[in-house]
Amino acid sequence: MLMVDSTVWIDYFNGVVDWRTDYLDMHVNLTPILVGDLILLEVLQGFRHDADFEKAYSALSKFQQVHMVSTRLALQSVRNYRFLRSNGVTVRKTIDSLIATYCIENRLLLLHNDGDFDGYERHLGLKVVHA
Repeated sequence: MLMVDSTVWIDYFNGVVDWRTDYLDMHVNLTPILVGDLILLEVLQGFRHDADFEKAYSALSKFQQVHMVSTRLALQSVRNYRFLRSNGVTVRKTIDSLIATYCIENRLLLLHNDGDFDGYERHLGLKVVHA
């Protein structure tokens, strides 16, 4: 299963063409894709026009939706964040810590375009799509 981070969805909806959006385009009908509630929030809050919001929401609704945060996951995310900090890795966004931890805990592959996930891959075993 594949989790696609908001960084890739945003590029995808904005018509950015790179290897990540190409990968998403090639796998959109071949690979089970999950859309986490946190990612849904990040993607949809960026739309200024109602029509664009509705179109994106409709597109994302076709994929399996998952609730990403529980107390257990929040605490594990804190542990992961603190571990990375103790190893000199700074994670800038709390939401990225939650997404990475969710993917690690559920053994999901993550497609992203955000350096905050690098420490999770390097030190905690996050599985990431590479070019």
